[in-house]
Amino acid sequence: MSLRRSALAVLGLGLLASQAGHLLAYQVMLGATAQRVQSTGAHSYFPLVAKTAVGAAVAALIAGLLVVGLARVLSGRRIQSSSEPSYVSLLAFLFCIQLAAFAAQEVGEALVAGMPVPSAAVLLLWGALGQLPVAAAAALALRWLSMRVEVAVGAIIDVVRSGVVIAPAIAPATVAVSGVPYRALLLSSLAGSALGKRGPPTSSLLIAH
Repeated sequence: MSLRRSALAVLGLGLLASQAGHLLAYQVMLGATAQRVQSTGAHSYFPLVAKTAVGAAVAALIAGLLVVGLARVLSGRRIQSSSEPSYVSLLAFLFCIQLAAFAAQEVGEALVAGMPVPSAAVLLLWGALGQLPVAAAAALALRWLSMRVEVAVGAIIDVVRSGVVIAPAIAPATVAVSGVPYRALLLSSLAGSALGKRGPPTSSLLIAH
């Protein structure tokens, strides 16, 4: 996978996973009232965003697993890449992206509601509590899928290409033509038919009597 694709994948997954981390942080912080708080006032947008983000992340994970499984069935071998990204690096990038998204959401919600902006320490504490477990799981999934999906796609393409059989061009039928001239062939055929119609000679009939 190219560097640009890897960066986009990490960024997209980090933004999606941040909503799950946001949900986890509020669940730990507020307990049973978390859902009610997150669906009213400045947080009213959150249930729809969270469901969409989690659904998109799960759909991407299932799609990746299906691609890897299909490639394994078609190729008959285990799909495994020779190199995989570092888990620690992925965890660090995802955690930073998720924590930044969490802080931006909290600051934005406070400004919209006209409430005091949470301090950096509070954002860091609750953000780390909710985002770190989610980032750990997301990094593990991304590390497993990142290289295998690319290898799987290549294997599927190879199988499809090898399965397309191009029929060889059929050579035109050749008719053997005799070297005897056409007039000679015609005369020989006429002579053969004439000999077939002639009867025995008259002298042979007289001797028979």
